[in-house]
Amino acid sequence: MKPHYITRGIQTTIPPWLQTLLWYMRDSMEVPERDYLQIFQLSCDGDRQRIEHAQEQPEYKHIVTIPGEQPIDAKVYIIEDPDHITMLLADEY
Repeated sequence: MKPHYITRGIQTTIPPWLQTLLWYMRDSMEVPERDYLQIFQLSCDGDRQRIEHAQEQPEYKHIVTIPGEQPIDAKVYIIEDPDHITMLLADEY
């Protein structure tokens, strides 16, 4: 298993429980092939956290809405390199 890293932006913006959920959503995808770039659009849906998970090749989209005390608005990438996997905010790319 490749080591997982997070950036300072993720560390200060995304709560640990939500980081764990994003890693889980990436790891549990049911697709023939996982793209090196996973995109998570986080948004507020009232008092609920909406997570739209997508990849380009092969095309994949999955939306989850869960209760959340403080929903986050952010775009998060998970990028897989040959020797590690990094979670970062889109504006850190």
